[in-house]
Amino acid sequence: MEPQVLYRVCYGSSKPAPFQKSLLTVRPAILHRHCRRKVRGCDYPAIIPLPESSVRGTYVRGLTEGDIFRLDVFEGGEYERRKVKIRVLVVEGNEDGEGNVEGEEVEVETYVWVAGESALEEGEWDFGEFRREKMQRWIGGREEYDDVDEAVRTRGEDPTRGRGANGSITQKLNGKQEQEVMKSAV
Repeated sequence: MEPQVLYRVCYGSSKPAPFQKSLLTVRPAILHRHCRRKVRGCDYPAIIPLPESSVRGTYVRGLTEGDIFRLDVFEGGEYERRKVKIRVLVVEGNEDGEGNVEGEEVEVETYVWVAGESALEEGEWDFGEFRREKMQRWIGGREEYDDVDEAVRTRGEDPTRGRGANGSITQKLNGKQEQEVMKSAV
């Protein structure tokens, strides 16, 4: 997961306070025997098992139970959290993986697509395209939701499926965070 999206889910902002950012350690990693495919009509990918493939992602340490709860809500019923083994990258190569140097193997949990392959497009999901063209609607800002709002108005479709900065899932998570703050203040 892109760190800015991770921060948005866990802390409600893609630019958390330095003390919040310091709670997590985010490192590049490789998940072998899986591939990343585009979910039809959506901005985000699905990770599915595929023996001859690998997925570049992130290894995150320091997540709390509350963070994992938020991630579970964010990922929704299309995914299942599963134990997998990843390799932490000691040296990060280019986007094609050339120059990657793999380090230790670590058992982690990741979200694997369980909503059926019929909902997936053929071919690899393009992370670079997501960063350049679509990430803004996931992390918040000023006008980046105009295209999402327009898609919802004209086609009844939300390419983030409620996961974006102003989406229904994010609004629920923000409500949970406010409730937690109020409980801790009492």
